[in-house]
Parts: sequence; structure tokens; C-alpha cells
Amino acid sequence: MSEKKRRVLLKLSGEAFGGGQLGVNPDVVGNIAREIAEAAGEVEIAIVVGGGNFFRGAELSERGMERGRADYMGMLGTVMNALALQDFLEQAGATTRVQSAIEMTQVAEPYIPRRAERHLEKGRVVIFGAGAGLPYFSTDTVSAQRALEIGADVVLVAKNGVDGVYTADPRIDPDATLIDNITYQEALQRGLKVVDSTAFSLCMDNHMPMQVFGMEPSGNVTSTLRGSELGTFVSN
Repeated sequence: MSEKKRRVLLKLSGEAFGGGQLGVNPDVVGNIAREIAEAAGEVEIAIVVGGGNFFRGAELSERGMERGRADYMGMLGTVMNALALQDFLEQAGATTRVQSAIEMTQVAEPYIPRRAERHLEKGRVVIFGAGAGLPYFSTDTVSAQRALEIGADVVLVAKNGVDGVYTADPRIDPDATLIDNITYQEALQRGLKVVDSTAFSLCMDNHMPMQVFGMEPSGNVTSTLRGSELGTFVSN
């Protein structure tokens, strides 16, 4: 029997794909893909991608659009990001599969947990698109759900512009300090908005650990996938 590989669920925000701009920045996505591909031979990697570089359902609904429709538009944005990441991962030498929670068989497999696990066992990187396929669910919550369903060891939340969980927003409060370890209960009580409260609660209720880390500098993604203790560890 070969030793069981580490299995992780990596959450990438849509903003990371756009480099702060609307759409996909090929240089940024190429760099992310190379870092993921570097660890793909040693670690079983599943990825949930956000769509904030295209659409944000909650923001669109605040401007008058019906929330359900706005969320579906956001889900389609995540599929575009999933396909972009797939392309750059394959250029970097990784074998990939995209699974979509909304059926679109010409570009992606349907989301089937057991099939996703089989891909991971075969060394393929699995990218989950279209969120949960349902409105009112953030990709943070989907990351927790997918991690639980595929039996991941940890949820890795890659952040742009911040390197972990802080006592306050470091971009606003100069006295904010990085927290190395925190419990889900404490993070919820203190209202630390790193991921949404539903994702925190889902992980807490099912004893799924979470690691929040910064994507910069280069190499952080690879080393965190391999097990480096960067950023903040959130657990029960």
C-alpha cells in the first residue's frame, strides 16, 4: 500500500485572477498555475475559484438586480475562471479536470464527488466551477462543502493583499496584528471577516481545519500546498 497523499481544497478568489482588474490577467493566472503545478505531483489538489473579477451577485443585487439571477451570473464567471486556470495549469504540465455545478457538458464535467476523488487519486488537479449551482451561497461556503465531500485534510484560503487573519483590517488599522492560531468560535464571536460566517460554521461543525495565507511573495502557494504553516490556522 502506498502512503496516502495529503489532499487539500484550495480556495482562489476571483480578484486574484484579474490582478485587481476586470477580467483575466494571463500573467497573474500563469504564475498561480505554475505554483500549483509544482506541488501537484506530491499533493492531491482540488480548487474552488471565485468570480469576483467578472460579477459579484451580492453587489449586483444591491444595485437593483434580482439576487438569484445575479448569483447565477456570478457562477458563470467562476466557470470562465476555472477554464482559464485549467489552460494555464496544463501549459505548466499538470493534468486537470473542471467540474461544474451547473451542467455545461461541452466545457466541463458535471460535479460528481466520487469522480472528483478518483481524479485526485490519479494525480489530476480538479477545479470546481459554478459555485454550489444555487443562489445565496458564496464560494467560501462552497469551498468548505467541497472539502468535506471529497475528504480533504484542510481548506487553504489564498488571500490577495493580506497574509492571514488579523485582529482588524490591516489596510485600515495600523495597529492590527497577525493571528497565528484561532478557533472558529472565537473568529465568529469577534466578527473576523476572512471568509463568510456560513463557511466558518460549516468547517467548525464538521471539524475541518482551515489555513488562511497570503499569495505573495512568489512561492507561497506551492509551499502552503505542501504543508508549510504560513498565515493563520483556524480550527476547533
